[in-house]
Parts: sequence; C-alpha cells; structure tokens
Amino acid sequence: MKLTVRRAAAADLPTLLQIFDNARAFMRTHGNPHQWSDSYPGAVRLAAEIERGVCYVVMGEGAIQAVFCLIPGDEPTYRIMEDGAWPEDLPYATIHRMASAGQVCGIGQFCIDWCLRQGLPVRADTHADNVYMQRALEKSGFVRCGRIYTEDGSPRWAYYHKAATQKASPAGDVVRAADG
Repeated sequence: MKLTVRRAAAADLPTLLQIFDNARAFMRTHGNPHQWSDSYPGAVRLAAEIERGVCYVVMGEGAIQAVFCLIPGDEPTYRIMEDGAWPEDLPYATIHRMASAGQVCGIGQFCIDWCLRQGLPVRADTHADNVYMQRALEKSGFVRCGRIYTEDGSPRWAYYHKAATQKASPAGDVVRAADG
C-alpha cells in the first residue's frame, strides 16, 4: 500500500477522535491500561495541534491510517529527568500522540521513520506498559535516556534519537510500500 504523510486538517478531527478511541481500547486489551485516559487527547487539544500545524496523518487507500504529532521546540515536561540525562542539548522535535487505525502492519514504524527524516534530533516518551512503542522506538535507533513526568505527574520512559539530516519533500510526502 502506498502511504503518504500530510498535515491534519480540521475536517479530519472526527476520524482522528475515532482512531484514538480505538487505540485506547487496543492499549487496554494489550497490557497498557493506564497510559491514556478515556478522554485523551481530546478534541480541544487535537484541534489546537491541527491549527498549529504539528498534527499529521498518514494516508493510504484514500483513508487516514494513522495520526501523530511532531512538535519542534522545547517540551516542558522534558526539562527534568530522573535516572538519566539527555545526551545533548540541541534543538529537537518531539513525537507525541501516535495512533493507528489498525489496518496497516508497521504503520508505527513508518511514522517514526518519517519523523526521523525531518532534520532534527527527535525525542519521545512512552508509558512503561507500552511495549509496542518501546520496541518501535528502539528498533529505529532511539536510546532510553531516563524517566520524565507528564503534565498530570505520571512517569514515562524518555527516548532520544539523533536523527538523520535527510529531509522529506517540502510537502511532507514520503512514500513507502507497507505490508498489510
């Protein structure tokens, strides 16, 4: 299947909310019941991220197959880390709120790979119970650096990758054949 990445649009919001509903259900039945509350991330947060231009969707076969945010700049919750440290203090982007429609095998890896091609070091965090995201990050060369705490005070494993400098096209389109 041909996959492309584009910025999310306001009209995508209902589909994105459904994808997040499905992702929360998947996490609960696969050993990760605590990472996202019933209302997370919510329409208000997603609409703001769409407006800021940091929310992206992966399109395949005419439908949204995944959603994620790639947010350049300082992440406030990353300022304090326990049991480790960031390996360097360079400008970076953060991967947040990645979720799949559940139709394409390897879509998480596709999203991470796209983020790594955007030209900045990349940081990410995930819940200790989210072994799927941990595996995907580590498979892509991310290194676990320590523990950070989210806005609500819950702990997350923090990851770092000094990303490649090869960038995607100005439109953000990166094409890859995916199984599934």
